[in-house]
Amino acid sequence: MTSTDQTRFPAGGVSAPPAGLRPTARPSARRSQTRRKWYEIVGLTTPALVVYVTFVLVPMGFAFYYSLFRWRGVGPPTEYVGFKNYVLAFQDPIFLDALRNNAIIVFGSLLIQGPIALGVALLLNRRFRGRSTFRLLAFVPYVLAEVTVGIMWKLILTGDGTMDVLLRAVGLGGLVQAWLADLDVVIWTLLFVVTWKYVGFAIILLLAGLSNVPDELTEAAAIDGASWWQIQRHITLPLLGPTIRIWMFLSMIGSLQVFDVVWVTSVPAVRSLGASATMATYMVDNGFFARLWGYGNAIAVILFVISFVAALLFQRFLLRRDIEGAITRRAN
Repeated sequence: MTSTDQTRFPAGGVSAPPAGLRPTARPSARRSQTRRKWYEIVGLTTPALVVYVTFVLVPMGFAFYYSLFRWRGVGPPTEYVGFKNYVLAFQDPIFLDALRNNAIIVFGSLLIQGPIALGVALLLNRRFRGRSTFRLLAFVPYVLAEVTVGIMWKLILTGDGTMDVLLRAVGLGGLVQAWLADLDVVIWTLLFVVTWKYVGFAIILLLAGLSNVPDELTEAAAIDGASWWQIQRHITLPLLGPTIRIWMFLSMIGSLQVFDVVWVTSVPAVRSLGASATMATYMVDNGFFARLWGYGNAIAVILFVISFVAALLFQRFLLRRDIEGAITRRAN
């Protein structure tokens, strides 16, 4: 047999198929692998989906259903009023004051907590003696329970309380105010309390983001002659952008739904006039204490819609780049 024949008919008598035409897996094996993957997906997601549907979607559906009735919580709702509860809410000046107060807390938290947290985080990111202690002290207010914070500041800010005594002791008695009773001052007092409570969370979150900034970049910039401020402006802040945007998102949603601190710190009589009310406190006051359950559910739905729309807009215009970057990196 010639060499040509040996090439055409190799030693087994049967020619082997080219490498590119060899089957990688049998169709039945591929189907089995696909089914196994779907079983894993269903098995892992079903418990979370059941919990989400049971404790999120179903209560939301009931809230919307009951918001269409005038119902006082006794017996099944029978007096159908449609969207009248929603109309009444936007006609109530106290609810409009609550919306305004929520807006003040949202923008005030972003404009005050952000710069404070960023400045403190940049300082605590530098090496110095006692840095761990200062980090702990900055985070302590966030660890405290909201009820504890509310009671503490209510005792401090009440008439002739600790705040008034300290101001008079340092010769600033003219600054003494009815911090929780003055209709024009109380919302700014609550904004101060909310800032004191939650700025520690922003500091820790930004410190975590600063830990991901490569030291090589800042060292190279310093060697090239860049000042500390130039390094922070052109290197640290751009790399810290995703962390800042995540904090802004969490702060915005939390400020829209703030309840505990405001409820405990504020005076009920002042809150009933709308000066210190938020959407969440207004919902509890009317739905639980006034036993207007249908109206309270309507406020709950309005609060959910506002929070949901705000989250969608924030994700669409500010978080989109971060999410797309994460998906791109994962795909690569």
